[in-house]
Amino acid sequence: MPDFTDAVTTRRTFAIISHPDAGKTTLTEKLLLFGGAIQAAGAVKARGDARRARSDWMKVEQERGISVASSVMTFDFAGCVFNLLDTPGHEDFSEDTYRTLTAVDSAVMVIDAAKGIEERTRKLFEVCRLRDVPIVTFINKMDREARDPFDLLDEIEQTLALDVTPASWPIGMGRDFLGCYDLLKDRLALLHKKGRGELPDPGEVCEGLEDPKLDALLPDYAVATLREQVDMVRGLCPEFDLESYREGHLTPVYFGSAINNFGVRELLQGLAEIAPSPRLQPASPRPVAPEEEAVTGFVFKIQANMDPKHRDRIAFVRLASGHFRRGMKLTHLRTGKLLNLHNPVLFLAQDRELAEEAFAGDIIGIPNHGNLRIGDALTEGEALRFTGIPSFAPELLQKVRALDPLKAKHLGRALQQLAEEGAAAVFKPRIGADWIVGVVGQLQFEVMADRIRTEYGIPVVFEATQLYTARWVAADDPLQLKRLIDANAVAIADDHDGQPVFLARNAWHLGKAEEEFPKVRFLKTREAVL
Repeated sequence: MPDFTDAVTTRRTFAIISHPDAGKTTLTEKLLLFGGAIQAAGAVKARGDARRARSDWMKVEQERGISVASSVMTFDFAGCVFNLLDTPGHEDFSEDTYRTLTAVDSAVMVIDAAKGIEERTRKLFEVCRLRDVPIVTFINKMDREARDPFDLLDEIEQTLALDVTPASWPIGMGRDFLGCYDLLKDRLALLHKKGRGELPDPGEVCEGLEDPKLDALLPDYAVATLREQVDMVRGLCPEFDLESYREGHLTPVYFGSAINNFGVRELLQGLAEIAPSPRLQPASPRPVAPEEEAVTGFVFKIQANMDPKHRDRIAFVRLASGHFRRGMKLTHLRTGKLLNLHNPVLFLAQDRELAEEAFAGDIIGIPNHGNLRIGDALTEGEALRFTGIPSFAPELLQKVRALDPLKAKHLGRALQQLAEEGAAAVFKPRIGADWIVGVVGQLQFEVMADRIRTEYGIPVVFEATQLYTARWVAADDPLQLKRLIDANAVAIADDHDGQPVFLARNAWHLGKAEEEFPKVRFLKTREAVL
């Protein structure tokens, strides 16, 4: 059994964030390859179903070629246990990504070398900044035509207001991409043109840039350019500062080509050496330290039907402290009930194995039948509420109905499950029989329809509404809230937790209600109900 302190300090729980098509899914797969979690790089060598990345397991993801759910993958490398959380790349699923970022201690930002910082990357970075999540940058696709590396560094610095320190430096680009020079270890890493499913050899060790080995291993023009550019880099960029990185002020930058397995080992090694071990978790009435003996954790995601044969629901729990063992009894703070955790699991995307034990920083799955909700706290008895895990008011609202009216009741149950999972907001108006579904992006409606049809066997249709937005309503004085609800009965609905929601027809309707009921709060976000 590992020593408790060592087990916690060797955990690295991180997310990968990027704009769609920057190569996030390929990089995820190659990290698993280097970590020994998979035996072949299926993106290139395998055929049929095996071609799809291990992290894109949902049927709709495989059909559309996009990531729409967060996956968790656990593997070992360089004496560390890595918990990798892959996040949806598509912007329409930003809420799932936001919640995932509450469960990690650091992030890897993947940037396309030809495109630089894109809008989605910038938004995800801002979420990381809100939580002071340290960022390591991986500039991908150096084997294709790319922008000048100095321009890319400057863009990261200017756009994201981050100090940048290259951890490696590219030698050429596109067809002339020969490899990288490891600036932190004075080591040359050459790109070997072998099969993409094979792991490249470790880099050549050099005694600095003046080592004659460089002249023997690289063409004259490449050596001259490398020496000149590295001199400039070391003159222009600050030295790597571990404290500055961990505070979220500085990002080390790695260059590589995930499709060619190049730069991935260096990235993983860097995460093992510099990425933070589990951090203090914000909670009320006090923050929770990972080295505390009592087990605590919080639910940041619910996923229904990971195994379609069993109609299961798995709660993803980030352990915040303690040494968890299978069979433990933890208090579910929202209900006050004791949960006997007989079958907790660890993940490799949709594959899972029983978790005999786990430590602070690990992500475990708890099978449940609707008892657990996003934001719920589990502890060995102490009354804690983990903070910063919000739900957002949806920007798009549509009615949904089953094509077969006899399946209306079944549709209600399916919507309830999907709402508990965080896939969308679901509202039941107090007047009328319609269900209202609220989402952040249009694509979510299509994915919802696909999932309700394939996972629950209920073909549905989404229809436009005249609704402008939804706001959770709350007040310190229950009478004020009752007055609002009585005066606006047609506009009141309940969410899946039974919380009252005001459905506004337009901006004027919302403004008028806020003006008439100044003691009622109209909330764009709300934290989990405990």
